[in-house]
Amino acid sequence: MKRKQLLPSLLLTGSAIVLITTPARTHEVQVLDKKAEHALTDKGVSFHQGLPRKIEGPFAPTKEIRRLSEIERPITSAQKLVQSPAPTTPPATEVVQVTTVKANPTNQGVEVILQTSKGQQLQVTNRSSGNSFIVDIPNAQLRSPSGDAFIFRSTKPIAGITEITVTNQDANTIRVTVTGEAGVPKVELFDSPEEGLIFGVTSVASSTPQAQQPQTQQKPEAADQPATQTQPGKPSAQSDEAIELLVTGEQDGYSVPDATTATRTDTPLRDIPQSIQVVPQKVLQDQQIVRIGEAARNVSGVTRTIGYGGSVDNYRIRGFSPNFTLKDGFRQDNFITFTESANIERVEILKGPASVLYGQLEPGGIVNYVTKQPLSEPSYGGQLTIGSYDFYRPTLDISGPLNPDRSALYRLNLAYENAGSFRDFVDNELLFVAPVLSYRLGENTNLTLQGEYLDFEKTFDRGFLPESPFFRLPRSRFLGDPGDSQEINTARLSYILEHRFSKNWSLRNAFALQSTDSRRRNAEPNSLLDDRTLTRSFRRVDDYTQDYILQTDFIGKFNTGSIAHQLLLGVELNRNKYDYRFRIASDFPNIDIFNPVYDALIPSSFDSDDYTDTTTDNVGIYFQDLVSLLPNLKLLAGGRFDIVDYDSEFIADFPNNSPPEKDSRYYEAFSPRIGLVYQPIEPVSLYFSYTRSFKPNFTALTVNREPLEPERGTQYEVGIKTELLDNRLSATVAAYEITKSNVATTDPNNRDFYVAAGEVKSRGIELDIAGQLAPGWNIIASYGFNEAFVSKDNNPASRGNQLQNAPTHTASLWTTYQLQSGSLKGLGFGAGIFFVGEREATLPNSIKIPSYVRTDATVFYQQNNWRAALNFKNLFDIKYYDSQNFSIYPGAPLTILGTISVQF
Repeated sequence: MKRKQLLPSLLLTGSAIVLITTPARTHEVQVLDKKAEHALTDKGVSFHQGLPRKIEGPFAPTKEIRRLSEIERPITSAQKLVQSPAPTTPPATEVVQVTTVKANPTNQGVEVILQTSKGQQLQVTNRSSGNSFIVDIPNAQLRSPSGDAFIFRSTKPIAGITEITVTNQDANTIRVTVTGEAGVPKVELFDSPEEGLIFGVTSVASSTPQAQQPQTQQKPEAADQPATQTQPGKPSAQSDEAIELLVTGEQDGYSVPDATTATRTDTPLRDIPQSIQVVPQKVLQDQQIVRIGEAARNVSGVTRTIGYGGSVDNYRIRGFSPNFTLKDGFRQDNFITFTESANIERVEILKGPASVLYGQLEPGGIVNYVTKQPLSEPSYGGQLTIGSYDFYRPTLDISGPLNPDRSALYRLNLAYENAGSFRDFVDNELLFVAPVLSYRLGENTNLTLQGEYLDFEKTFDRGFLPESPFFRLPRSRFLGDPGDSQEINTARLSYILEHRFSKNWSLRNAFALQSTDSRRRNAEPNSLLDDRTLTRSFRRVDDYTQDYILQTDFIGKFNTGSIAHQLLLGVELNRNKYDYRFRIASDFPNIDIFNPVYDALIPSSFDSDDYTDTTTDNVGIYFQDLVSLLPNLKLLAGGRFDIVDYDSEFIADFPNNSPPEKDSRYYEAFSPRIGLVYQPIEPVSLYFSYTRSFKPNFTALTVNREPLEPERGTQYEVGIKTELLDNRLSATVAAYEITKSNVATTDPNNRDFYVAAGEVKSRGIELDIAGQLAPGWNIIASYGFNEAFVSKDNNPASRGNQLQNAPTHTASLWTTYQLQSGSLKGLGFGAGIFFVGEREATLPNSIKIPSYVRTDATVFYQQNNWRAALNFKNLFDIKYYDSQNFSIYPGAPLTILGTISVQF
């Protein structure tokens, strides 16, 4: 494999240096476990990933305390502040684990709780620096129940306090830093056998007692909504304003409480009347997912499909293949766009029609890739993966602040890959760079700039034709030409500008530009003669696509009487340009699939040279209102009006400048959604929804050469969402029926044209489970039953046919366990099975792809700032196939990946 770039070599060397020289890790994550989180929620604290958290309520300490700022010498034990007997000094080798950090408002300010059962053993020293009061605990570490380090940060929790942070200073020391605006704040310390070590924080500005004023209160279940009642005599932390608590970082676990794909807002999954599943970073890491499409195996009703010569990941969701995917909510064409996994934080999959927010789509659902964002604390990570078939992949992930006040943050993800394949003559080389810069323009305004560059070179591999003789071939058999090649170059730039007018109203403006340039040269399989001779042609194809997307969302919270609203108003402008040059040489040597000979000469001339240029403009105006009719009854209603303008030019015999054939189409469509969520008890949500979608028929024409009406999808869905095991485990059960109408079918009176007389149905039941069964024991599992078939067609032989690559049954189970104590603490094991039922390879149905059960496993060891893992994919070396349209792709045999990673 050639190495043309200098940067890949530098990247590989840099990764090796990181792996050797890292002393300690400070991984910034949100680690409030579900039990602790709900304990806070009961006191008026609301946590939602990635957004400010609001706290209200009077929880003043009642224990006897002394101010740390009044002690002139360092104190050696927190216990000395509340009891006279001298404490027992813990052994020097014991480091106390602090598993959770909480924040509660008080009459005087805010209290920060370091939760541990060994609070009496903690040693404490203190000092001041500038406006900061600093407390060091030299025999403790912040560690989540799963063993990961984390950081706690609260920005401007009360008047006069700029910031409170709790961090791991080194391998044995926790540092608590409280920074005041005008001077050193007052910090009081007391311990609680039930809770741990507690710091009471009071700013200099607010230390003087003031007359108590009537305070605005919120019910705990409505903490994210505007207050509507004023109750006297209920003190809060700061006048009539709620504390705003920000816990920055990355979700760490198998269960994710909220997502943005379904509503364009950070909404708890339990409040969304539609099935949405999230594959978080922890699952991607444990399964060592390199090709991001593999993540879909964990989700019910979703099967992975392989596209564009084996380089592009597509999906079947509830029987339908989406024509787009999303990245951070921006549409991207998945026909030739390769999605690299190095900067993907999680994968969100919305089931059912998504046109209500994202426009023209198939009704099965949509996949949204959520990228990694900058962290406010320095984080430097590196990973090196080496595996079967000459697989080498180093990556770097670095992030942190660019200035002392952390108003400017950055993140940089780099990846290089050089790999062979179990397929003969197939290899690839990849380079990926993804920088992100986030800048706080003011107290209420933030700007995020993001870029990506991908250079991906690969052998173009069409796999096999969906015919029975090909199932008898070895998985390694390559039926193209050894010189077949493909190169994909992608550049992406985007910005997100967010401004908060008040605590209830905000504006989000975002723009993305993505261009992909693809070039391929390949021997194309055509048809099979006498069950062994494959006819082929030779093709040269150049694809170029550009997407320009501008989004503006206006989000507000308000009340009408006792009813609370979360309103979204938005507009999206999208232009897609696609150029396609296609050259074909029909006279290319056949090949014997059982005894191939690779000696063909590459053609120098072509039978045809065609050029297509298309431009699609889309304007979408959408609205949505999440209405809390009662604390346990929510209504989600919305709709989107789309205008689509499509123009294309086709030029045959391109070099001779033949006159173009032009085609213009115009569509208008409205796509509504309405759903109800009823929560009879806090952990259970019952929901119902009605949703519609649309997708233009861009290629089919009637006999009068008029475009067909857009395809319309209609879904009815009911389901149950619940939290189990003290909210550590989430589960969703959904039942649905989708009808897609206006499907193009051949005109019975003129087979060269079409009529919109077809109909397709999809119905099924799905189960998804994810979360933690016990400390260190994680699980993600799914089961899907789906019937997707042609319900109406002009051809009677097509009615009742099952849709391509839409298995009736799918299931998955993946679980890991990491030892939590003892000499082997940090050692973990994992295993999983992935079942895909029998599927049809073609439509009309002619041949079935066999079902399979694939088994994966992992063993890993994690300690402090480093992690080593071995992953075994297809452990029992079973033979299986994925498919895409009219090709099938053999799955990889037993594959072993060894990974070592560090983070500090």
